[in-house]
Amino acid sequence: MVVRLVLPATLCRRGVCRLSTRLFGSGNTRNVGIIAHIDAGKTTTTERMLLLAGAVHAAGEVDSGDTVTDFLEQERERGITIQSAATSFGWRGAAVSLIDTPGHIDFTVEVERAVRVLDGAVLIVDAVAGAQAQTETVWRQARPHGGAAVA
Repeated sequence: MVVRLVLPATLCRRGVCRLSTRLFGSGNTRNVGIIAHIDAGKTTTTERMLLLAGAVHAAGEVDSGDTVTDFLEQERERGITIQSAATSFGWRGAAVSLIDTPGHIDFTVEVERAVRVLDGAVLIVDAVAGAQAQTETVWRQARPHGGAAVA
């Protein structure tokens, strides 16, 4: 599976997007969520963002069960996110609270709870499969809350 990863760090280096007060509200903390269909690469993206920000020395792998945000035993065994998990790191003078959300339809309520507190969301879309049913569902959940979005 090929996954198209959209990382704020990559976008900022290219000058396309910035984690700035203008985009994500006032204050020094930005609440950013990672949303997508199951197996689109949300946890992998979270791990890479933590690595790029210097919050971890090595990125965890979902298949190895050593990711920061998949902490429940069942998540590590099954290789999926069941419960939304938050982690934080510093980025260009701001504190970023990053929320990794589940992609499986059975855990949609976790996404709904998370999007209510977000300043913005990163929608991950699988480059091969494209937008799938749950991709559209999480997008519909996030849009009414008015946060900035990167897809």
